[in-house]
Amino acid sequence: MQIFAGVGAGANPVSTVEYLVIAGGGGGGGYAGGGGGGAGGYRSSASFALAGTVTVTVGGGGAKAPSASGSDTNAGTSGNNSVLSTITSTGGGGGGGIASGQAGKTGGSGGGGSGSTAAGFTGGAGNTPSTSPSQGNNGGTGSSDEATYRAGGGGGGATAVGGNASSAAGGTGGNGGTGTASSITGTSVTRGGGGAGGGYGVNGTASGGGGVGSTAGTANTGGGGGGDNLTFNNNSNGGSGVVIIAYSTAFDALTSIGAGLTYTVDTTTRSGFRVYTFTSGNDSITV
Repeated sequence: MQIFAGVGAGANPVSTVEYLVIAGGGGGGGYAGGGGGGAGGYRSSASFALAGTVTVTVGGGGAKAPSASGSDTNAGTSGNNSVLSTITSTGGGGGGGIASGQAGKTGGSGGGGSGSTAAGFTGGAGNTPSTSPSQGNNGGTGSSDEATYRAGGGGGGATAVGGNASSAAGGTGGNGGTGTASSITGTSVTRGGGGAGGGYGVNGTASGGGGVGSTAGTANTGGGGGGDNLTFNNNSNGGSGVVIIAYSTAFDALTSIGAGLTYTVDTTTRSGFRVYTFTSGNDSITV
């Protein structure tokens, strides 16, 4: 990979690019049976008009739930939006916390519902995406209120809904919804996976950067954080998002990139293409 510190004006600016814009994933829900965070919203196109000076924002992942038990507030925080010009991907929904079977939060992909230990409550429902056009899928449902069975639903992913938790003995969390593969950089990478539901016994599984069992979503994938299990939420933040643009090397490099953005530019991995990968920050770029 080639990384260039500077850019400069040229006589042949690009006017149409490919893009991949993924928002930050939602944080996992809290306390031994929390729902997985939803993946950040996933938007892509093979042809997008880009001209002049536009904004680029890379959304951070949502925060894990507080680790204290017995509170209806211990749901994960939803992720932050990512932006390229007029394109906005919405942060993934936070996973629900267990106190009364919270529902997951809305987002680019919905967070998983939590299990419940409170009498008379069922597991929380996985919430739905809140964006148009569609950017992801619903989260799964948490298990019923048997204390040793409780488990969280998986967060929704870019490609599929989150799985429902099992109410069988042992408490198995729902799987995180699967992500989507993209080769925009020249290498196929799957991003946008939902976080797995935390199990009182067995965690769900995850792909595409989603966290499993109190682990964080992977940075720059928009993966949801894993729901809390018996490790009591040591780290289940959502993964940060990413903004990527690609276009032919027949066109000039970008004229300017604001200092508030962290990025690389690669002209080797995908032959004949200039690929900018923005991994954090908020600023403008000029073609």
